[in-house]
Amino acid sequence: MTASSIRVPLVQPGTQPALATIEARIQAERGRISVLYQALLNSPPIAEGWEAMLTAVRNRTQVPAALRELIILRVAVLNGADYEFDAHVPHALQAGLQPTQIDAARQMTIATAFNAEERLVLELTDCMTRDIQVPAPLFHAVQQHFGSTVSVEIAATVAAYNMVSRFLLALGIQH
Repeated sequence: MTASSIRVPLVQPGTQPALATIEARIQAERGRISVLYQALLNSPPIAEGWEAMLTAVRNRTQVPAALRELIILRVAVLNGADYEFDAHVPHALQAGLQPTQIDAARQMTIATAFNAEERLVLELTDCMTRDIQVPAPLFHAVQQHFGSTVSVEIAATVAAYNMVSRFLLALGIQH
């Protein structure tokens, strides 16, 4: 990724005193202020809302970390968001996904490397990302398996990371 490929100027952390509070929050939640957040800081209200929502999706739901990271990797693959995929491989490994599963997430079909629960989540992820509309029987199967709360949280994770990958691609944030 080169600075010239990114379509908006990146806000360098610490250069704008008015952004100190949101930068501190991003730093505390993420451990750094990534290129994604440097782009978002062009709009403080969007950066602030984004950080709040993505923190909730990543850190405050009941979705098991491995499933969450599998969703994120799969959305990145389907949308061609290599930056997002690469950024989440370490999180996926830490969450317990195996390298073979990470590789299998790159396949355009749902691989046998996944158990039934993972395949169900991948089917929903693929459907929400590719087709937008989710057939009632598919969502019913998800809800029967996970219950209402986690089903909502899984759908929100898929939706949120579709937003992330589409934002990255629109702004030219790629490797």
